[in-house]
Amino acid sequence: MSKLTDVPKRILIGRALRSDKLGETLLPKRIALPVFASDPLSSVAYAPGEVLLVLSIAGVSAYHFSPWIAVAVVVLMFTVVASYRQNVHAYPSGGGDYEVATTNLGPRAGLTVASALLVDYVMTVAVSIASGVENLGSAIPFVVQHKTLCAIAIIVLLTVMNLRGVRESGKLFAIPTYVFVAGVFLMILWGAFRGLVLGDHMESPTAHYTIHTEQTGLAGFALVFLLLRAFSSGCAALTGVEAISNGVPAFRKPKSKNAATTLALMGGLAVTMFCGIIVLALTTHVRMAENPAKDLLLNGHPVGSGYTQNPVISQVAEAVFGSGSFLFVVLAAATALVLFLAANTAYNGFPLLGSILAQDRYLPRQLHTRGDRLAFSNGILLLAGAAAILVYIYGADSTRLIQLYIVGVFVSFTLSQIGMVRHWNRHLAVEKDAAVRRRMHRSRAINAFGATLTAIVLVVVLLTKFTHGAWVALLGMCIFYVTMTAIRRHYDRVTEEITPEDTDDSEVSRPSRVHSIVLVSRLHKPTLRALNYATLMRSDSLEAVSVDVEPGDTRALREEWERRNLDVPLKVLASPYREITRPIIDYVKSLRRESPRVAVSVFIPEYVVGHWYEHLLHNQSALRLKGRLLFTPGVMVTSVPWQLDSSEVAKKRARKRAEWNAPGAVRRGPVNHPKKEKAAGAK
Repeated sequence: MSKLTDVPKRILIGRALRSDKLGETLLPKRIALPVFASDPLSSVAYAPGEVLLVLSIAGVSAYHFSPWIAVAVVVLMFTVVASYRQNVHAYPSGGGDYEVATTNLGPRAGLTVASALLVDYVMTVAVSIASGVENLGSAIPFVVQHKTLCAIAIIVLLTVMNLRGVRESGKLFAIPTYVFVAGVFLMILWGAFRGLVLGDHMESPTAHYTIHTEQTGLAGFALVFLLLRAFSSGCAALTGVEAISNGVPAFRKPKSKNAATTLALMGGLAVTMFCGIIVLALTTHVRMAENPAKDLLLNGHPVGSGYTQNPVISQVAEAVFGSGSFLFVVLAAATALVLFLAANTAYNGFPLLGSILAQDRYLPRQLHTRGDRLAFSNGILLLAGAAAILVYIYGADSTRLIQLYIVGVFVSFTLSQIGMVRHWNRHLAVEKDAAVRRRMHRSRAINAFGATLTAIVLVVVLLTKFTHGAWVALLGMCIFYVTMTAIRRHYDRVTEEITPEDTDDSEVSRPSRVHSIVLVSRLHKPTLRALNYATLMRSDSLEAVSVDVEPGDTRALREEWERRNLDVPLKVLASPYREITRPIIDYVKSLRRESPRVAVSVFIPEYVVGHWYEHLLHNQSALRLKGRLLFTPGVMVTSVPWQLDSSEVAKKRARKRAEWNAPGAVRRGPVNHPKKEKAAGAK
């Protein structure tokens, strides 16, 4: 299979990089911001709409609560950002919430956080891609008609980009992310200038619509519950904040400082855009409804099923820039694209967390190794597969998928910040310096406030979204938790089993003698090579063993053996039922029963072939025998290869592949590093 995929693999993801090139894949802040923060930055494209959708249950009059909800989201965002800035300094290894919870609350809490984050990363990809496809579908009908197929195709495309390496994917994603941020800020500033300086009256396309609601005049507990639900929906703006603390190792040095700076930039940009869009939405009289076909009225009549409800950001942009204007089109395109790229936060966070969990033996060790381009390829592929399955099951419907969202992230927020409170308590118990203690008290207060707020949000999310799909996220967390616990137990059990005992008696596991067996079917060149090799091993005893399946073949083998006068005794095993594997296994086991301290070494001649179909024609008996013998204690199995001519042809093909150059590689020549050459010349 590697022969068939090697050239396409190199074209798609590029040449393999040496391990010593890892430093060249680390990210500067300008690239790290779009790579790790594209999720929270892009969430302003739908988070304000989620707030207004919930408030619309109580009618347009409830919209005046949205600024206060925005203030609450801003307070929570700054609190979480401030907390995570301390996380990256205290725990710079990239473990993030997982490391904080494990260190301060114990391994079970750490595993709970890890399970929540893994689910949240999968949900980030699914929700971002589905939302982006729906936005794109408003302009291209084909995308809506084949929504699931298009979503999976975009997941595949993002996967290929990330397999090329985090730095290259970061460069690809930086431009649209910065265009989106610049477009939103320009919209906010131009809208403020038009409204405050020019005195223009800006109206959204839905400004003259009204909202029909059966829940009028909400008060008391019902109103509080509605506001809390709107607040929890607006907290979608916080998703992805934790990715930076999990990705500290991907930053350039000084890692912690650069990660903290990126966190601050992300927090400031996200809350400014979020609040700006909320204010402009109220100013331009945007109207949203959970069921627009029935609840959105124009001239007193429902707009009907043919109406497409555009996102809040699109309606605000149309009011500020004008419908069909150049800036409106640019912002609309950047918004759709950045929603796709928001999934890149998970593509960087999931593999890094998976690598740390694999290092701690909670996930398969393959997730800890880097691929050809120094990215955690196995983690990237696992994330893509899980997200694609979720998108397929839910038909790429963002309305259904978003009900599963933000549960995991607030579980990790809450446990992480509780862990940080215990972290500061532990350090305060031993710290004597008054200035340091004051900083620790301030940090503890921030973390405690953050833990309280995120816990409240988590409870509200579970109460309001559990029956709508949040239970699926909780089930996913439980599955991850149980699976990782089982993997850790397996690794611990194997480690305990294979660890040598601390004893001076070195003879305990040493065999008394070695009895070698060469398996023979016919007397040909591979058999003679195996006999010669086994003789060179100088075992205590050596014999050739054959199975009597066809009497004629066995008789011919004996005659040829005697004619060549081979000095290795030939033993023929009876097989009345014409089996090959069972007589050999029974014979080897009998040797072990007779002499338990005798090691049995079995030499098996095998063909080395050059074509995949030749494997079907050769070595089948050898494969079955090896599979059975490997389960027999005290038995060592050695394959003695014989290279057929076809293997030489395959070797030539492999040599050609090794010498293959990508288009333009020969013309470009080797890559030089001018700075290094200049430095060398100066010396």
